[in-house]
Amino acid sequence: MAVMGSGEGSRWMPRAGLVAGILLIVVGVVWIFQGVGALKGSFMTGEAFWAWMGAVCVLFGLPLVVRGLRRSR
Repeated sequence: MAVMGSGEGSRWMPRAGLVAGILLIVVGVVWIFQGVGALKGSFMTGEAFWAWMGAVCVLFGLPLVVRGLRRSR
């Protein structure tokens, strides 16, 4: 079993946060479009609940992306 050094794990954390943030934003935007009825073909279409959940996802994803971009420099 390989043991990571103290610096190895911390190197991946900004990237993991960045990827998670991007995924949250993409999913959130899709949910917003489905919730407002702009993206058809799902049980979520036209349901305001999904537009709100999409907005929440985007709001959680933005700080993760910003933090990930700042730490990766």
